[in-house]
Amino acid sequence: MVDVKKFVARSAREALAMVKAELGGDAVVLSNRSVPDGVEIVAMPAEAIASFSAAAQQVRRPESTPAPAPVAAPVARAAAPAPSDDDFTLTLGQHIARLAREQSAEPTLTHRASVHHDLPPLRRAIDEPAPRAIAQSQREDVAPAAAAVEAAKLAALEATNARLMDELASIKGMLERQLAGFAWNEITRTAPARTQLMAELLEAGFSSQLTRSLTEGIVGDMAVTDARAHVKGMLDRKLRLLASDADIIDRGGVYAIVGPTGVGKTTTTAKLAARCVVRHGADKVALITTDGYRIGAHEQLRIYGRILGVQVCVVRDAADLRQTLADLRGKHMVLIDTIGMGQRDKMVMEQAAMLASAGNVRRLLCLNATVRGDTLDEIIRAYDAPNLAGCIITKLDEAATIAPAIDAAVRNELGVFYVSTGQRVPEDLHLPNRSYVIHRALREVPARSAHKLDVAEAGLIMSAPASPVPRA
Repeated sequence: MVDVKKFVARSAREALAMVKAELGGDAVVLSNRSVPDGVEIVAMPAEAIASFSAAAQQVRRPESTPAPAPVAAPVARAAAPAPSDDDFTLTLGQHIARLAREQSAEPTLTHRASVHHDLPPLRRAIDEPAPRAIAQSQREDVAPAAAAVEAAKLAALEATNARLMDELASIKGMLERQLAGFAWNEITRTAPARTQLMAELLEAGFSSQLTRSLTEGIVGDMAVTDARAHVKGMLDRKLRLLASDADIIDRGGVYAIVGPTGVGKTTTTAKLAARCVVRHGADKVALITTDGYRIGAHEQLRIYGRILGVQVCVVRDAADLRQTLADLRGKHMVLIDTIGMGQRDKMVMEQAAMLASAGNVRRLLCLNATVRGDTLDEIIRAYDAPNLAGCIITKLDEAATIAPAIDAAVRNELGVFYVSTGQRVPEDLHLPNRSYVIHRALREVPARSAHKLDVAEAGLIMSAPASPVPRA
């Protein structure tokens, strides 16, 4: 019985080590192949070669069969290809055929020598790892290193590109400022009244973008007084003001007063409620508060409600708001006092979603007249939505100029419903008088003010490239 054994391992290296450990370093590998579990090697001990020799002799010289023709050996040799050193594959039939050929040619000790002459490559296969296994191991080692090198190259390329883009942007900005400076000098030479009005608008608090738009029609040697009249007319055409209470008090509906903290939403809500009570009666008005954060916020609105004689409701979430509005559907006007939050607070979006889910709720945004224009732009973008009806400008009595608020309303195409000039309810809430608003916005800065600009300083500001403010 030939002692042929099968060895299965995860890799050729492990399988060959198992062969060597069990059958010795002279073991003969008969075949190897890939299997689902890894690599399968069939091997036999070196001592079994003698039994193969006897078997081959019986195959080649049976008692009843004459000796084969001399041409049989070459045919057998051609039919049995030599084993490949690349994968060390060798079948048992090939071993028998080879041994039979060697026995027929030299049935002496020379045959054994030739057999042993063929064995060293097989024995070396046991001592040395298979070339495919070595190549696979090398590839596994090289792949992470190559990926790391490629990632480093890519990071370096991205950093270089970023530096180039920054340098190009810097060069572009320098060129734009220089060209704008040249243009400003040309305007100063050809239309001095325009540059003077630009300086007045900038020091009043208007943005450079709206300043360019308001002064476009000032050309040639137009007088300064005519230039001011032109700017006033342009601002009058661009400014959207509520002319009467017909659009809100008479029509009624549900309005939510929104805006950042400290802008005067609760007081403004009470002022609007008072105006509606005077015209339609206390039983036609209801107040709702969603402000559960500030200490005493509910009580403040309840006090206003008791003074005005109107119903006050407290809601805590969207479902509660929908149910309350359904209960108040018979009211002519429902005013919602909302939680004050900064324009960068993520709860602004949650509040907008709650109001939108409640039905036909229009929003009025309170804008603080004492705030810078760029901050007002952020507030408008944060609170902008399809149900934003317009704005109410508050704290006019505290602002040195209302130009930033008017500028933000014009550029964002936001209608101004009311202006607030104090804390009294309801006396300090007014419809926006067009002449008064434009006069306050265009009022000149006193000559002693540190914010007074001359024409050259205005040129530095106007040299910045113009860019429209995107709406959310």
